[in-house]
Amino acid sequence: MDDARGSIENLLYRYAELVDAGDFEGIGALFAHGAIADEDGNVLASGAEAVTAMYHATTRRYDDGTPKTQHVLTNPLVEVADDGLTATCRARFTVLQQTDLLPLQPIIAGAYVDRFEKVEGTWRYAEKRMCMRLFGDLSQHLLIEVPTE
Repeated sequence: MDDARGSIENLLYRYAELVDAGDFEGIGALFAHGAIADEDGNVLASGAEAVTAMYHATTRRYDDGTPKTQHVLTNPLVEVADDGLTATCRARFTVLQQTDLLPLQPIIAGAYVDRFEKVEGTWRYAEKRMCMRLFGDLSQHLLIEVPTE
């Protein structure tokens, strides 16, 4: 199961790397067979095309093509099912941002609750739930309003 843990953690970290790079198509590819959902499991976007479109519609990118963020992921708790074909991972996230208008600071923190499935020997995302807990200044990051209560 150790190779499962490593593969799943790599998917978790790859997601953060792609967001920070502003590679919304890459994020979509991670969710070709999965969905992004809110904390309650309400699907926000499903499949590569819809997930890519969601990031284009919600996340600001700057002249360098990035959102000028740094996702810090901690405490990944991976649990692989006995059959070795599904798994969950709970992790904490903190997003830092610095722009010309915003000094370096944390802008949001919370948890990801992710589900994974192993298909033809490869782990992939089934669902990512975003559980937002602490809010800072999101004005330079998102193109939408986020409820903070």
